[in-house]
Amino acid sequence: MSGFFYDDDRQRATSALEALRLYQAAEAAMRRRTRESMSMGENELLVIRQLLRAQSRNVPVKPGDVAKYLGISSASTTSLLDRLESAGYLRRVPHPSDRRSVYLEPTERADDEVRSTLSAMHDRMHQVADETTPEATAAVIDFLSRMQDAVDSVEPAPSLQRQRGAASTG
Repeated sequence: MSGFFYDDDRQRATSALEALRLYQAAEAAMRRRTRESMSMGENELLVIRQLLRAQSRNVPVKPGDVAKYLGISSASTTSLLDRLESAGYLRRVPHPSDRRSVYLEPTERADDEVRSTLSAMHDRMHQVADETTPEATAAVIDFLSRMQDAVDSVEPAPSLQRQRGAASTG
């Protein structure tokens, strides 16, 4: 009898993970379409979204914050920021007290294009969330939080750790 319940539990978990994978694939396709419509690469769109979120929270963003967020070098960050600035999506603003430092701000163009591209999708997503019962919402939040913890705790494969260790000592 316990095998029967194990099979049901395993099927339930497999179904939940499959639904999560399908959602992730749909979201990745949506991001690709958004990047294409805005003529941007993945990192460029991520920076614009980072800057818009920071601006809505009144949090200043420096180029080093972008490099850390994307996990790229400062040279790559500078090139990326140069492209976004020349395309009119961001501006570099002098730091008020440190002449060597700048803050990054999204332009109105960035805000307008992101809103026009994503607002209908965000409205549909909010409608789905609004139609979900409070109990189901709590379960979804708990599930996604625990899934985030599960994937955040994944360590590199032992062979990759050895390669990195050898590279840093060699």
